[in-house]
Amino acid sequence: MDLLQIIVLALLQGLTEFLPISSSAHLILVPVMTDWQDQGLSFDIAVHVGTLLAVVWYFRKELLRMTAAWWLALRNGRQTDDSRLAWAVIWGTVPVGLAGLFGKPFIETYLRSPLVIAAATVLFGLLLWLAYAKGMRRRDEYSLGWQDVLIIGAAQMLALIPGTSRSGITITAGLMRGLTGAASARFSFLLSIPVIALAGLLQAKDLLVTPDALDWHSLVFGTLISALSAYVCIHAFLRFLDRVGMLPFVVYRLILGAILFIVFI
Repeated sequence: MDLLQIIVLALLQGLTEFLPISSSAHLILVPVMTDWQDQGLSFDIAVHVGTLLAVVWYFRKELLRMTAAWWLALRNGRQTDDSRLAWAVIWGTVPVGLAGLFGKPFIETYLRSPLVIAAATVLFGLLLWLAYAKGMRRRDEYSLGWQDVLIIGAAQMLALIPGTSRSGITITAGLMRGLTGAASARFSFLLSIPVIALAGLLQAKDLLVTPDALDWHSLVFGTLISALSAYVCIHAFLRFLDRVGMLPFVVYRLILGAILFIVFI
């Protein structure tokens, strides 16, 4: 990989992982629409590690509170807002973990085509707009009940379809359940931590059986760029979300989907 390819792909991963526009779709489409060679599994893992480091560091205080409260709740049985949020993240991850574990071969074989990405980009973009326009947007993430967690967790399974966007579909589900835009985004980002970690472990298992040599300079550089861009993206998205709303991301998805249909039909 040359320097330009490393920078572009790492920036794409860092910026699109937490915006509702699908990072997996962009990483698939770039090699398809350019003459670049596919970046390979090891680089995909590296840039995902970068986004994982970014979201863990950004929410480090919340994660420490949640972990401590969860552990105390296990010992004394008394639940707090932080312990309930920790349980929400755990249970919200179970559906996508099971779906990814058992559905991975089908997804990689049948759902990585540009037309699938185009359809998912448009469909779930419109759903995001509808959820933002019609949602009550009054609740925060600490008010989540088991029904909310079940619905958001089930929606997260759809993110296995390239073009859906994991953050996009979880934010959409949160908005449908009455969460504010910022609360939906924060819970989506917290949900991303175990999901990215589990996906990385599954990819790493596949990487162990491949004989390819690793270009550590490219991997480390890609990880750093991905981490820095993801951190900036999280901060900016949460800061400006209530002012900007979801319309710019919906418009982007519709334009991208239309271009893909025109190019690949």
